[in-house]
Amino acid sequence: MRSPRSPVPSDGGARGRPDPRAAEAGSAVVDFALVGVLVIAVSVALLQLALGLHVRNILTDAAGEGARRAALVGGSEAEAAARVSMLADAALADGYVEDVAVSRTAIDGVPVVRAEVTAPLPVLGLLGPSGALRVTGHAVDEAALVRRASGAREEP
Repeated sequence: MRSPRSPVPSDGGARGRPDPRAAEAGSAVVDFALVGVLVIAVSVALLQLALGLHVRNILTDAAGEGARRAALVGGSEAEAAARVSMLADAALADGYVEDVAVSRTAIDGVPVVRAEVTAPLPVLGLLGPSGALRVTGHAVDEAALVRRASGAREEP
């Protein structure tokens, strides 16, 4: 007599029925391969997203710092562009920024300095998105406010 703990024989036992587990033999390998491919694809997509957001945040910060530099009394657009390039080069690869455009404009009647930075979108592997990142930083133009205030004092 067999013990209740003995494994079921693979030949189906005395009655000749096939073992129900025999049809699933090798399915763990296929399951592992399919799930592994999905896990790797999701991980690479997450890394791509994290890298893109990291670069975007660095460029946005650099654009804001450049706009603030040009907005200071005595600040120029050339100084702002140099500041943006210096900050981006320090945090990313040297020469990563393609273009820096600094302009003075007004938003709702308030004079502001606008720094627009263009750089390539970072790609992790060959399957990532292509294109360029374009971010903008703004700062209140202190020099224009000082000129406006000094002009208002001289009029009366």
